[in-house]
Amino acid sequence: MDPDIGTNGVQTYRLLDYHRMFTLDVEENENGERTPYLIVMGLLDRETQDQYVSIIIAEDGGSPPLLGSATLTIGITDINDNCPLFADSQINVTVFGNATVGTPVAAVQAVDRDLGTNAQITYSYSQKVPQASKDLFHLDETTGVIKLFSKIGGSVLQTHRLTILANGPGCIPAVTTALVTIIKVIFRPPEIVPRYIANEVDGIVYLKELEPINTPIAFFTIRDPEGKYKVNCYLDGEGPFRLSPYKPYSNEYLLETTKLMDYELQQFYEIAVVAWNSEGFHVKKIIKVQLLDDNDNAPIFLQPLLELTIEENNAPNAFLTKLYATDADSGERGQVSYFLGPDAPSYFSLDSVTGILTVSTQLDREEKEKYRYTVRAVDSGKPPRESVATVALTVLDKNDNSPRFINKDFSFFVPENFPGYGEIGVISVTDADAGRNGWVALSVVNQSDIFVIDTGKGMLRAKVSLDREQQSSYTLWVEAVDGGEPALSSTAKITILLLDINDNPPLVLFPQSNMSYLLVLPSTLPGSPVTEVYAVDKDTGMNAVIAYSIIGRRGPRPESFRIDPKTGNITLEEALLQTDYGLHRLLVKVSDHGYPEPLHSTVMVNLFVNDTVSNESYIESLLRKEPEINIEEKEPQISIEPTHRKVESVSCVPTLVALSVISLGSITLVTGMGIYICLRRGKKHHREDENLEVQIPLKGKIDLHMRERKPIAQKYCEMDISYVNSPQMWMKKYFL
Repeated sequence: MDPDIGTNGVQTYRLLDYHRMFTLDVEENENGERTPYLIVMGLLDRETQDQYVSIIIAEDGGSPPLLGSATLTIGITDINDNCPLFADSQINVTVFGNATVGTPVAAVQAVDRDLGTNAQITYSYSQKVPQASKDLFHLDETTGVIKLFSKIGGSVLQTHRLTILANGPGCIPAVTTALVTIIKVIFRPPEIVPRYIANEVDGIVYLKELEPINTPIAFFTIRDPEGKYKVNCYLDGEGPFRLSPYKPYSNEYLLETTKLMDYELQQFYEIAVVAWNSEGFHVKKIIKVQLLDDNDNAPIFLQPLLELTIEENNAPNAFLTKLYATDADSGERGQVSYFLGPDAPSYFSLDSVTGILTVSTQLDREEKEKYRYTVRAVDSGKPPRESVATVALTVLDKNDNSPRFINKDFSFFVPENFPGYGEIGVISVTDADAGRNGWVALSVVNQSDIFVIDTGKGMLRAKVSLDREQQSSYTLWVEAVDGGEPALSSTAKITILLLDINDNPPLVLFPQSNMSYLLVLPSTLPGSPVTEVYAVDKDTGMNAVIAYSIIGRRGPRPESFRIDPKTGNITLEEALLQTDYGLHRLLVKVSDHGYPEPLHSTVMVNLFVNDTVSNESYIESLLRKEPEINIEEKEPQISIEPTHRKVESVSCVPTLVALSVISLGSITLVTGMGIYICLRRGKKHHREDENLEVQIPLKGKIDLHMRERKPIAQKYCEMDISYVNSPQMWMKKYFL
């Protein structure tokens, strides 16, 4: 299985060792799943090799490719392709005429290389064997042992030819012949007299396992009752024993061990001391040896490393596993008890009798994921023996933790006009769970049409460029959802504050048109406000701090006017002379203090110095002419307080008289002009398209014909009484 998909999933299988007997055939179904089939390439013979072990490798198509492997064990099952076979075609046996009934005469054994029922062999006499021989010698059909079945009489044949068949399932019987010769006994056979050194009870000798080599068992004295024959002696049977002459005595033999004996390998031995004389007479003495067990084996765990898993938040006293250790010793020496090692936490319990391992408390993977400690298996021998195994417990994750944001509230400061899909900031979130339970997906709950978040990196991005002048801050809610079943989630508040950048030039609100003009009376006193330039900036901070300056002048004596760099108020600096009559044009630069580059706009302020507006068409024609204005760049210094030329003090009486005359004249003039303007209102409608607002560049000559023009929409027929601080200011507001 590969959790990846496509080319990153499983692409191919292969065997690491084919043994020249197997290969893999990989087939792909209609769903694209690949299945390997094991193909046999050669003939298999269980009797030659009954098992093959190889490594099967699965490889994906990723870059670089990743591998998975498993051990492949191929067992060869048996079929009945072998028949019984005898090692010898004939055996020769002699039997004394005085042999006891039940004495084994011979044993035949055939071998079948098959297994189980395919290798079951039964023995039987051939039909050619005479019935008399069958009655005298009994053949065990299972073991193939031939025993004397009845007493040998004087009329019994001296030679018996026993044809024996070994029968296997589905096989032609194998054949061997046992040629039995009966020897008549005239003299008494030799005698064997044992004297036991080891503990012997009822003909059984008891030895402890692990007795030293050459441990004596018994002495045997060999006697010839006739006293005239030479008697030889030897040991018959298998086992770690030796029968040797015991000097200096004649006809004395010592039976002793030849190597250490292990109770767990073999507990019982049966051997025979055989004596025969020169006449061929044989006699046997059967010796039975029983080993006594010793506590020489420690318990053995089936697995020295027990790798266990349990899901966290388990129930109390949850079952983990059942330990099992074997002890080859017998009795209480093989009884095993189980105990926890000293490094095991206290909340693990192990039943000493059953070996059941439990945990008494709930485990929390986020607190501890892996436990590793030892367990002991101790037998009941004296002294006891023990062995140690290691328990490696892994706590599996459950989705019991919601995603957690590093902060409950995130705040990001982003400059406005930030490019679309630019990186605003990282939303850091963690989940204490593991695997899919710890996978976290982030999404914007509100205003997802504007903002998006990268789940992998947690990077918050804006889909569009953000404009502080449209919206200065955003409040988002971001949801984090993990990959568990069921999924858990949490939310966090995100505040995005847009930092202002200087992307808006000042907007001149007054005057609204480069074609507007103001009537300035020659009697205006120096230091008096004449008009103002009013502008706003959509930016904030220093980006919205506006400064005003006159960068170009044209007229009879345009330097007579000054602008306050902070307020934009234009005041008369010097008393007007007869030569100052006419149109004065001031090119005003309105600049902000933005960083790194200030932005600016310009506006033309037109001041018409005269006693009255006698010919409006003439003034408009002057305004339409392209002015030749030399631009003088001057940076406005708004930190400097505006200064006014000091007006020389004069006598109060002439001033009061002059103000009274001017006030009366002004009231009369204003009344007449109001009637005149209202009568001309209808005539101005056809000239609206000719009144244009001109954007004046800062540098170079003014080209009134090449700039974008917009019709003037404002009419100056309303009176703002709050503006009347003096007759001159009232007239200024009124006419503009």
